[in-house]
Amino acid sequence: MSSSGIDRAFERRLASLINAREPRVLQGGLKGVEKESLRVSPDGRIEQSEHPRELGSALTHEHITTDYSEALIELVTPAFRESWELLQYLCDLHQFVYRHLGEQLLWATSMPCIIDGDPSIPIARFGRSNIGRMKEVYRNGLSWRYGRMMQAISGVHYNYSFPAHFWPVLAATLQAQNANQDFISAQYFGLLRNYRRYGWLVLYLFGNSPAVCGSFVRGREHTLQELAPGTLYEPYATSLRMSDLGYRNKSQSGVQISVNSLEEYVRDLTAAVSTPNPEYERIGVKVDGEYRQLNTNLLQIENEYYSYIRPKRVARSGERPTNALRRGGVEYVEFRALDVSAFDPVGVNQNKLRFLEAFAALCVVKPSDPIGAEELDANHQLVAHRGREPGLQLNRNGSPIELRAWALELIDSMRGICELLDYGDPQRPYAAALELQQAKIDDPALTPSARTLEELRSTGESFAQLALRMSRVHKAYFLDLYPPNEQRLAEFAAEARESLERQQAVEAADRVTFDQFLASYFGT
Repeated sequence: MSSSGIDRAFERRLASLINAREPRVLQGGLKGVEKESLRVSPDGRIEQSEHPRELGSALTHEHITTDYSEALIELVTPAFRESWELLQYLCDLHQFVYRHLGEQLLWATSMPCIIDGDPSIPIARFGRSNIGRMKEVYRNGLSWRYGRMMQAISGVHYNYSFPAHFWPVLAATLQAQNANQDFISAQYFGLLRNYRRYGWLVLYLFGNSPAVCGSFVRGREHTLQELAPGTLYEPYATSLRMSDLGYRNKSQSGVQISVNSLEEYVRDLTAAVSTPNPEYERIGVKVDGEYRQLNTNLLQIENEYYSYIRPKRVARSGERPTNALRRGGVEYVEFRALDVSAFDPVGVNQNKLRFLEAFAALCVVKPSDPIGAEELDANHQLVAHRGREPGLQLNRNGSPIELRAWALELIDSMRGICELLDYGDPQRPYAAALELQQAKIDDPALTPSARTLEELRSTGESFAQLALRMSRVHKAYFLDLYPPNEQRLAEFAAEARESLERQQAVEAADRVTFDQFLASYFGT
């Protein structure tokens, strides 16, 4: 089908939504953020100390935990209907964390600081319980499989679900029988496919890792150029984090997971976590009494699959993600391609969140044919490495198209969506957020990646010096915030204490050996 044909179908759907006499049809979707940051010493080196006890238990705290490394703090907001509430909560979390970090800093960029090889990146620890040990062994497996460098990269994940009242209106628009869970899951998979088609735009607009510390690629093959001593970069890069240097690890090139339906997705992911890999068999599972990895399969568990976006359902205790999806269908989507923004103290801002909410609506309303493996990631890789290159051509349905032209088409398609999201608000914040993104397409110098390179050039700083300076600026911002939200800070302190008690309870409740626990979890 020609692109104009697809566009006409989209225009019809959008007009139908606009004319549905439910002007608030897109308002009130739930949004949450998971934001990772490395804890570093005052001179910018990865902290070797344990996760601060005053922050609670990384195993059982809902909002303050660790990701792959003991030094990689992850802050998780609840789901909110308004972006400003989400950002306020994230701000309060940062303030609480900084009150308990002493001299330490939270690193302000996605790409890590000066690294003394793999041994300097401590694996996260979660205590003596079986579930805690499983988390640690999984991370140990990642270090054997991919090295630990990948475990020091941080990012921002944006979780989004459409409001319940949206689905019946969309079902009527699509002339579907009803808006049951099967319909909802199918629409979310349409969104996933379209995000794989258009998500390169997110890397262009918000990518903020065009340069890295030289220590990040020491001993590895790469094609980066030197910008300054200790700083490597690509002149037109947007997000080296999302390139094959970062998360797009070649080791996973054999893992093909279909997003054409919930059934195919669960089938492929289930196969990947149950198919042995000869390379991983050579590593071994339990060697000299110590676990190196959970198993020798292509993926140890579902979370090991790195994708730009994931379908999600909140899992029950001990439930595997695929089983949660099989049981209840898709509940929300997780956008995983956002770099930490060095220019925002909490790593993300309201305009970015508003754009992503509108972009999610674009991806769900646009027709979404089944997608083949060849259509998946080449444009993302191109934009990660060369997104700001003048005249850069992408591949659309087998034909070349200039990035700028395609990006402007997508922005244009989002105007009506932003009108729906803005309904009743004279400030029109979604339309304003969209205009800011259009400006970046008109002038690539306005993108965060260009801004970072300009900052490096104008100050003469190395990447590590710039990131360290911004980290200090952010720390001062949070510690000087006045008046602090004392009630919420007190709630966080109580939550930290309760999480430590919960961890003790989890440890005391174990009744089986770790080997038995794993056998039960994997159903073997």
